Amino acid sequence: MRNVGPKSAAWLRQVGVRSLDDLRETGVVGAWLKCRRAGFRPGLNLLYALEGALLDCHWQDVPVARREQLVAEAEAGAAELPLPRRQAVFATPLGEARIVEGAEDAPAADARED
Repeated sequence: MRNVGPKSAAWLRQVGVRSLDDLRETGVVGAWLKCRRAGFRPGLNLLYALEGALLDCHWQDVPVARREQLVAEAEAGAAELPLPRRQAVFATPLGEARIVEGAEDAPAADARED
């Protein structure tokens, strides 16, 4: 796909967007949100790159008004995604730090009192 580098292409493949037809079917914002939902951290440039791929132009040639519309749609969609699972850091008896993924009830690492 035009404008899409190897890392973004790998993300898209992993979420089932393998061709321009897949992108048309999913939509630019839908594909971007699928990447977010999968745990990747796509930036706005990917949003613009995907739109450029559909328009067959460089991502910087996507009109500003369309970019603003894409950002608004992406922000609205991202607001509906669940919050990322946070990591909690606990001290072990030997004073080593241990990271626990998805510790929902654990205090955040920066919430420790010294």
